[in-house]
Amino acid sequence: MAILSQESVPNKVLSILPAADFALVAKHLEYIDLPQGTVLARVGEPIEFVYFLTSGIGSLVTTTPEGNRAEAGIFGFDGYVPTTAMAEVETSSHDVGMQVAGTAYRIDYPNFRVLMDSKNFSKAVIRSMEAFSIQLAHTAVSNAVHDVDERLARWLLMCHDRVSANEIGITHEFISIMLSVRRATVTTSLHTLESNGFIRAQRGMITIRNRSALEEFAHDAYGRPEAEYRRLMKDLFK
Repeated sequence: MAILSQESVPNKVLSILPAADFALVAKHLEYIDLPQGTVLARVGEPIEFVYFLTSGIGSLVTTTPEGNRAEAGIFGFDGYVPTTAMAEVETSSHDVGMQVAGTAYRIDYPNFRVLMDSKNFSKAVIRSMEAFSIQLAHTAVSNAVHDVDERLARWLLMCHDRVSANEIGITHEFISIMLSVRRATVTTSLHTLESNGFIRAQRGMITIRNRSALEEFAHDAYGRPEAEYRRLMKDLFK
């Protein structure tokens, strides 16, 4: 098998590891494709693999006892899932799946737990988890205090951060689940953002046209978790 070059790995957690630590991790990495809709973990079920995305977008989704669903968090090449694996928890606390098709390196759960004994690997994983927890907290605040248009702007910016182009392949129906609003509400909000020239909305595709204006429109719904991520992961091993 060819030796994996760390420079070619887009995942931020893996790419910042010192070379010697990455070499230990690389022996356990399996590269896989993740089509849209792929389930990475189910709530209450055993964790089989830990995924380090290299492209695409995934979601942590929480479901109430009555079946209502909403997105708790979003992830891409910035981190790993399921995050509960870090705490030596053997079952997932969330439903985790792909909303935009992508690729990933994965490690089976037993080997992930062994690698957590490595000081540098565990440091990178824990920092990533802290950054993700900040995102979850701000999602809860945003759901409580921001209107749907601002929440949608925030969500689109977060998706844009995790793709390599301005196009995001996503449907109105899926957005309605992620934001926990009616599909008609999503359509109205998309029209608002489109009429302002921020995006172009087509069937199954949203194109970011004016990112800076979209950020301004989102106000304080977007930005703080992203700044905290950069602070937490910057110069981690220097």
